[in-house]
Amino acid sequence: QALLVESGGGLVQAGGSLRLSCKVSRGTFMTNHMGWFRQAPGKEREFVAAIKREGQSTYYADSVKGRFTITKAVAENTVYLQMNSLKPEDAAVYYCAASPYFPSTEKTKYYTWGQGTQVTVSP
Repeated sequence: QALLVESGGGLVQAGGSLRLSCKVSRGTFMTNHMGWFRQAPGKEREFVAAIKREGQSTYYADSVKGRFTITKAVAENTVYLQMNSLKPEDAAVYYCAASPYFPSTEKTKYYTWGQGTQVTVSP
């Protein structure tokens, strides 16, 4: 059974940083590419970043390019999202998800999701 558990969300001032973690069950981690999405109240869930199953290739939404970095720790079955220079518009619930496709920005291409972690950015 696939299991993804996000952590690391919280409240931060604009300009600050947070690092999100997503612990993934081993089988899911080893056979899928991983992505991060976010959803703000009243808005659609949107793509943030993805990392390829093999190697370290990454892909980012234009809105976060240069500020966010997605990485993974293979030995720990964990995907990270380092978020720097946070803006109030980055506030959302952040989800990690697994997909057989890379790079994919479409949420329908991701077949399993975590429960999400809240990120709040104060002005």
